[in-house]
Amino acid sequence: MSTLEGDQVGASRRDQPRAEGAGALRGLGRAWFVGILLLIVGTLNVFYGIAAVANSSFYVNSDRYVFGGLHTWGWITIILGVIQFTAALSLFAGNVYGRVIGIGAATLGAIEALANVGGSHPWWSLGVFAVCLWVIYGIWALEKPETV
Repeated sequence: MSTLEGDQVGASRRDQPRAEGAGALRGLGRAWFVGILLLIVGTLNVFYGIAAVANSSFYVNSDRYVFGGLHTWGWITIILGVIQFTAALSLFAGNVYGRVIGIGAATLGAIEALANVGGSHPWWSLGVFAVCLWVIYGIWALEKPETV
């Protein structure tokens, strides 16, 4: 191929209109932020669950729980943390599992946080509740770009 033919091919490629962010999802940056939040919350839930199961002095023994005892809530928190962690990794990969399980895990995390508001750390529980709501919104708003 001569240089003249190469210039004509290059010029025809430059003349084609190209959409900005073609193929990118709307809200992708928010989804990455939510994935990082899910990683953090999942890791913290695993640590808090281990602390509850191991009879750590982090939790006050006089707390009353909606159902079960401190060990029950510890195992629930460990399982929820593992689900949140795997949902975050799947969300980074762009899989549907990450979106569906991420919304479900964040919803369960929000319910768990509201159930713990009456405990020894009510402001922390309200903060976790707010983070879970942000995670739900961030995953829900992830969509295909609008075409004009």
